[in-house]
Amino acid sequence: MSIKKTLAVAALASVLAAGAAEARDQIRIVGSSTVYPFATSVAETFGKSTSFKTPVIESTGSGGGFKLFCAGVGEEHPDITNASRAVKQSEIERCAKNGVEKITEVKVGYDGIVLANSKQGKPLEITRKQIFLALAKDVPNAEGKLVPNPNQKWSDVDPSLPDIKIEVLGPPPTSGTRDAFAELALEGGCKQFDDIKAMKKTDKKKYKAVCHSVREDGAYIDAGENDNLIIQKLNANPDAFGVFGFSFLDQNSDSVQGSLIDGKAPEFEAIADGSYPVSRPLFFYVKNAHVGQVPGILEYLAEFTADKAWGDEGYLTDKGLIPMPAEERAKYKAAVEALGAGS
Repeated sequence: MSIKKTLAVAALASVLAAGAAEARDQIRIVGSSTVYPFATSVAETFGKSTSFKTPVIESTGSGGGFKLFCAGVGEEHPDITNASRAVKQSEIERCAKNGVEKITEVKVGYDGIVLANSKQGKPLEITRKQIFLALAKDVPNAEGKLVPNPNQKWSDVDPSLPDIKIEVLGPPPTSGTRDAFAELALEGGCKQFDDIKAMKKTDKKKYKAVCHSVREDGAYIDAGENDNLIIQKLNANPDAFGVFGFSFLDQNSDSVQGSLIDGKAPEFEAIADGSYPVSRPLFFYVKNAHVGQVPGILEYLAEFTADKAWGDEGYLTDKGLIPMPAEERAKYKAAVEALGAGS
């Protein structure tokens, strides 16, 4: 390490040791748009019921959140990042490279990813294989050769599907929802083709590129990190479909409906027991070095991991969160309490 870099690191450590609380007295949270409504609900309750300021929360997407979170330690960097997928090894390495050496993972519950449309249209009954054929960048032709996706209408994928243009509004590549949709829905359908499934053993990189790449010809529309905007656009166009978390379907069930995927409706019980095929866990990650430096972090974590919030009858279930089993909640609550004990 150069002398200049050594001095810079020492100066940063000195600032942190002096106490980031002196410069920032409000928790800063970034990350997943799916976890955002849950974190916001906890933050509002926390702000009203304690003497601490209500945390500032930004919806940046899971990937964008990790980028900000892993940029460094100190008052200018976020304390917590929300994520609708687990942290990647490459992100852990980026964190460590920038001095963020200890982070605590807290799973908060489960969510399903839905393919939804306006109640002005007909509900869709679709399989993961059909979703792959509709939305993947390249798909097998009649001879099994991969070609740019030629399907323009849902009925081109399968005559049983609607004779309308494929138009799906969904999250961008920085979104954990997009990652999970690619892994659970697209790859779930992709690996049902034997030739592509065999590719996983011979060329894993190509297999992932084929199974996770979303078409870029206008059939899939990147709608940004604003799930409310997708809801508005679905209500304006009954022929369009949207990809987002179950919580947004739950909150907007008066105007939009979820598709059946592989015969399963996106319902609370089906997501909780894992029978709905496009389900995933939700998380947040805490920067250990900021605990005790920015006031209120432990208290905010205590609010989030209280049964009144994330429990079976907690207020987050009203927002669409699918609670974890009691023993799983106890495990993550213990991880939070260990932070308070200086672990």
